[in-house]
Amino acid sequence: MKRSKLIISLSLIALVTLMVGFDADDPTVINSKERLGEKLFFDPILSKDKSISCASCHKPEFAFADTSSVSIGVGGARGTRNSPSVTNLSGRPNLFWDGRAASLEDQALQPIINPVEMNLPIAEAIDRLQKDKEYAALFQKIFNAPPTQKNLLLAIASFERTLETANSPYDRYINGDDKAISENAKRGRLLFIGKANCNNCHSGEDFTADRFKGIGLFNGEDLKDQGRFDVTGNPEHKGHFKIPGLRNVGITAPYMHNGMFKTLKEVIQYYNNPDAVIKNGKNRDLSLNKPLGLSETEINDIEAFLLSLTDDRFQKSKP
Repeated sequence: MKRSKLIISLSLIALVTLMVGFDADDPTVINSKERLGEKLFFDPILSKDKSISCASCHKPEFAFADTSSVSIGVGGARGTRNSPSVTNLSGRPNLFWDGRAASLEDQALQPIINPVEMNLPIAEAIDRLQKDKEYAALFQKIFNAPPTQKNLLLAIASFERTLETANSPYDRYINGDDKAISENAKRGRLLFIGKANCNNCHSGEDFTADRFKGIGLFNGEDLKDQGRFDVTGNPEHKGHFKIPGLRNVGITAPYMHNGMFKTLKEVIQYYNNPDAVIKNGKNRDLSLNKPLGLSETEINDIEAFLLSLTDDRFQKSKP
């Protein structure tokens, strides 16, 4: 199984710390690459004008996702896509909506150097860290080396690998606690794997098949993001995006690569009848060619099931 006891223990340490406030400023408690990565994740030192950090777009209280449709970078620059959660990414073969990164280390680099995100050349980022006495000492202590691109990205990725969650009402339900979720959620689960056929794409312990799909959110007109095509150049991939995991999905609104849906119910309603929401969607998966025929009650039940996937720590921290 992907989640070892060690991973879960690290997750508990990291997330409990973050839920009560980031406290890794004391160098004496930063004794691992995970804790160093945690400090870097929250430090605006990695942005051009030192105004934003990784956590600005990956907010801990919202399962490390963004609450803005598209994320805002330095100087108020607007990105083109919604920042998804960085929980439960260990072992994922592709990262970002278009899958352009193959590892968390690759992923950690991109926001730093992206001109509409943190907008800091990596050489400048390393120079800053080398000149910062505290960071220079921490990297020397943990890596026995000065800050480099390799160990910077390894530290951030190591922290992100601790963000595994597996303590939701749903987890308790499948482990034998029949009262852990509501009757609505139980019915929603059966609809999810049955009539709605959601598990065709959202399968496995993190509810993602780790593939790319076109669901009709590209039409070449008002919806112009070509998704996976920009990486592969394959015309069949126009409008295809990475299937996200669904753990903690109840608190990671807005949804889709462009944040166009504000609620889970809107998402379910779209899948129920895509043509009623978006006309002329291109490269849409054949499974969405016919309406699902879900009633309002069934839509509510599926929503209840999806809400049961929220880890307890995020439930308690939610404003």
